[in-house]
Amino acid sequence: MENTSIRAIDAIQEAQKIAFAPFVFQATVSLRKLGVLSLIFDRRKKGGITIDDISKELSISTYGIGVLLEIAESSSIVTKDDTGNYQLTTTGYFLNYNETVNVNINFTNDVCYKGLFHLNESIKTGKPTGLKELGNWDTVYEGLSQLTPEVQKSWFEFDHHYSDAVFSDALKIVFRNSPNTIFDIGGNTGKFAISSCNYNKDVSIKIIDLPGQLNKALANVKKKGFEKRVSGHEIDWLKDNPKIPNGADTIWMSQFLDCFSEEEILKILTASVKSMSDETELLIMETFTDRQKFDNAKFILEATSLYFTVLANGNSKMYPAKVFLKLIDRVGLVIKEDISIGEYHTILVCKKK
Repeated sequence: MENTSIRAIDAIQEAQKIAFAPFVFQATVSLRKLGVLSLIFDRRKKGGITIDDISKELSISTYGIGVLLEIAESSSIVTKDDTGNYQLTTTGYFLNYNETVNVNINFTNDVCYKGLFHLNESIKTGKPTGLKELGNWDTVYEGLSQLTPEVQKSWFEFDHHYSDAVFSDALKIVFRNSPNTIFDIGGNTGKFAISSCNYNKDVSIKIIDLPGQLNKALANVKKKGFEKRVSGHEIDWLKDNPKIPNGADTIWMSQFLDCFSEEEILKILTASVKSMSDETELLIMETFTDRQKFDNAKFILEATSLYFTVLANGNSKMYPAKVFLKLIDRVGLVIKEDISIGEYHTILVCKKK
């Protein structure tokens, strides 16, 4: 056995935590939604708060509060002193107030939780068999515009959280050579296109995406008054021989290629290369698993891979950079710049060989 340095009593404790992890997670969701964690934090300067007082203030039975706080205490989310007053631990504070944790909890609960039950089937079949918990589509991307408002909100907040923070720095890289025409592949809600139009008064953007998402993105663009500078091109990358127009100075792919298998990434990159001139730049921004500074970031990305397996499409993941470097070379591209940006991201600037 590996990892023999850990004592058996500690190892079985960790094993039991994994065995009951869904219980702890759902208890945490309830404690957040019911306002229990917020109330406990608000009373921190008064030495905490008892179950009875929580019950009275939130109009929830002491039984209900009790079972939640028992597992929360055993999970080091709260502590209880000798007088029965509860306080948040540092872990409890982050579970309730940290923005990244909040986004991850909502994504896990609203988008992934029910679907993850079907993970074993997805592993065996290569199909996103958990997607049926959200709707009747072949991939989640076909149904993004049709998700319920709560699920859609959690999906987009998760997606945007890991890119919005670097948009400002990314735009500086995108526009450093003053492109006139940018193709935004996988335009999502149109946020990049809108940001680009705000950043540069002359640039034209073509959003390339599935019809449902494209319509939503163009509607958002119109609300911002940029409809004369932003156009759309419908595409389904999973069909045979997909094509995109020529004429881009810059092709932009932000957290897009990880939504596809390696074979599909080759297809997308090949189509992109065919549309490129010798001067066109292809910019790929991704969060690579082998380029994370902190273990928790790598952990988040590897968990996200399971979302791709069971819900998104059944065959993609968060990739290490070495996979992308290999695929980029195979389609006849060369990496001109390899730029670390923000806490999580890398931008690969590619041109034709």
